[in-house]
Amino acid sequence: MYPADLKYTKDHEWMKIQDDGTALVGITHYAQDALGDVVFVDLPEVSEQLTHGEEFGTVESVKTVSELFAPANGEVLEVNSGLNERPESVDEDPYGKGWMVKLKLTGELPDDLLDVAAYEALVGSESH
Repeated sequence: MYPADLKYTKDHEWMKIQDDGTALVGITHYAQDALGDVVFVDLPEVSEQLTHGEEFGTVESVKTVSELFAPANGEVLEVNSGLNERPESVDEDPYGKGWMVKLKLTGELPDDLLDVAAYEALVGSESH
């Protein structure tokens, strides 16, 4: 259910690390499902520096507003502007069209990133 080539956070963000030192970031299907229908996504500006574990935006759904937390340190290279017109892309395709920011990673990757097995175990424990 969760792509094996991604890294995950305990806050339900995912990060796809590219060969060129960049990474796409979004929220997991679990987070999107818990939020319900996404109606608005507030994202940082290009060139903004994100710090691991700190808030970088919000996702608003019909139920609630949820903060987004940076899975690693990095500079925002690109923001998915398509989410302005179609925030429901997060619901429909959280690992594809629903990505949120592209980062140029800086420094070491955090130790608290989860692989798919660890993330599935986390989700399993939260679901019970």
